[in-house]
Amino acid sequence: MNKYTNPFHDRAHSWADSLILEHYSVSELNFETVNHYRERFARVKPDHPWNGLETKEFLYKIGAWGKLRDSSKEGLTLAGLLMFSEERIITEVLPQYFLEYREHAERAEAGWTKRFTSQDGTWSGNVYDFYFRVLAEAERHVWSEEGRMVLREALVNALVHADYGEEGGIIVEKDGASFRFANPGRFRIPIEAAMAGQMSNLRNPNIFKMFLLIDVCKRAGSGLKRMSDGCGRTLAAPVDISQQTAPDRTIVTLCLLPFPEETSATIETGIDEVVQQIEQEWMESGELARDENFVNNTPNSVTKPFNFVNNELNYVNSGPNFVSKAGNSVNSDTDSMNISPNSVTKPPNSVNSALDFVSNEIGIGGTNEEEEAVDERLWKMAELARRKKRLAPAVMEELIVRLCHERPLRLKELAALLERTPDGLRNNYLGKLLEEGKIRLQYPDQPNHPRQAYIGADKKQLGRHE
Repeated sequence: MNKYTNPFHDRAHSWADSLILEHYSVSELNFETVNHYRERFARVKPDHPWNGLETKEFLYKIGAWGKLRDSSKEGLTLAGLLMFSEERIITEVLPQYFLEYREHAERAEAGWTKRFTSQDGTWSGNVYDFYFRVLAEAERHVWSEEGRMVLREALVNALVHADYGEEGGIIVEKDGASFRFANPGRFRIPIEAAMAGQMSNLRNPNIFKMFLLIDVCKRAGSGLKRMSDGCGRTLAAPVDISQQTAPDRTIVTLCLLPFPEETSATIETGIDEVVQQIEQEWMESGELARDENFVNNTPNSVTKPFNFVNNELNYVNSGPNFVSKAGNSVNSDTDSMNISPNSVTKPPNSVNSALDFVSNEIGIGGTNEEEEAVDERLWKMAELARRKKRLAPAVMEELIVRLCHERPLRLKELAALLERTPDGLRNNYLGKLLEEGKIRLQYPDQPNHPRQAYIGADKKQLGRHE
């Protein structure tokens, strides 16, 4: 019998996913997966010292590579194999290993409208890639950011708690408005304690650590509580958790609220018609439509039409002190903290809430008429996101892609145009769009380039990752 056949059971008194597989080297990994992880790690932690490490040392730091202290032997950990290898190699160690995603058709006899498994040979079949493939499919059916968060928590919960040595595999199903996450293995603490947010007894702490390092999840034990807290706002019913025996299995079911009527109409109308509508309103009224929730709708608003941002020659970056010479200037005197009533960056609701926004860090507007026209168009295109704080993910993604097609945009530029936090954009949208090939990095070989920007991919490139 292969000595690695069931390490989860053989090492009952140790952390199973830290098992060192002496005969499995770095060459057993899918390097496209490893590179994707490292790129995401660098985006989330751009100044982290691990970014400069060689591959094997980086893998050691995150728990994917192990060293036996009482000998000179070393090798992949079981966690490293599961996260970064390929299905054929993983099943040499764990014959029961299996991952599946499927969406049920509205009519039962029609079967599935979407399905992929770790065995189909069209992708690596590892845990890391499964996480992002499932999200790319499942999040199309979720309208709110909170709904996406609940979905991510349920998925990562199944992956870090699974007993990969048991039968049944991990199966994620969409059936109507419900999502079911089934994984082999049972909870190691009472369900009530897990729902209350008590520290979880993780079956796969190294896999959890790897996800934690790239901001996919938060601290151990908090996932189920955050899912439960979403009931009433995102979920139509409380989180349902059932456990089975022979074989041991846990099933978490989420019933999401349907799309609000207004959001559904926006998606059906399509982003093209939405943008055209905004432009038509602009032309008819001579100014951007305002409502009580619109940011900067005062007479001195940053977003006032045709004076919107930096369109005067002496407005931004025109002197050695960089930000505006006018009387309402940001930092118009040495001690200014932008607290005057007419300040462009008056906290907390300003488009330019970060002091470094209206500086050389960002280039909305300028003195060149052609560039100014492009930036004015960007500002108009992004108005929908500024007006609607709970914009449907599908619409936000399409809007980001279209903005990046206009010209390369840095993270802070996108954050200002869309009035979203840089971290929120990076974690919820940009990583996914990069993975799908809908946008690309301006400097793909230098993830930490000081002037890194996002560019809309050519149409012919969009099918690469689909």
